[in-house]
Amino acid sequence: MSITQIGKVVYSLKGRDAGRPFAVVSVINEDFVMIADGKYHKMNNPKKKNVKHLTTKGENLPQIAKKLEEGKQIFDGELNKALRSCIL
Repeated sequence: MSITQIGKVVYSLKGRDAGRPFAVVSVINEDFVMIADGKYHKMNNPKKKNVKHLTTKGENLPQIAKKLEEGKQIFDGELNKALRSCIL
């Protein structure tokens, strides 16, 4: 499963945020992605993360991915709600 896909739900393996779910909001290169969750790492300040420190269970957020690809604004509450509904 490719982690370097916009809208993919990923879980942090390392760091202070270990175990938390995030959404991939942009891909820097094959080694690094930008992640956000709408609560601790907001859309205006996503976190740069090495893909070696991330895992996925295969969940996607297609509505978030579509808006990101179209260049539309995503609000933090919208992203947080989508992540919560996906992992429950």
